[in-house]
Amino acid sequence: MLPLSLKSPVEISTDVAKRLRARRLDANLSQEGLANRAGVTLASLKRFERTGKIAFESLVKLSFALGSAEGFEALFPPAKFESIDEVIERRKTRKRGGVK
Repeated sequence: MLPLSLKSPVEISTDVAKRLRARRLDANLSQEGLANRAGVTLASLKRFERTGKIAFESLVKLSFALGSAEGFEALFPPAKFESIDEVIERRKTRKRGGVK
């Protein structure tokens, strides 16, 4: 298995879809059963398992339904600072992104 940093966004999303499908099957749930439990359409779940494409909110709902939502806490963690000077410098900078 490739490290995450070497995968494309498409590869990452299809890997997530495969893991969700495996978790669904381990829980002995049909696609219809999971879709109903999560409050997402059956078509959305089928498309996700087939292509890796899904709305983020639907992915969160499916994750909650499978008891796997803790992984979302790791997304976009707050910046860690090495010193008080870094904290002070960060507060001086713009609150919006710059043009690059």
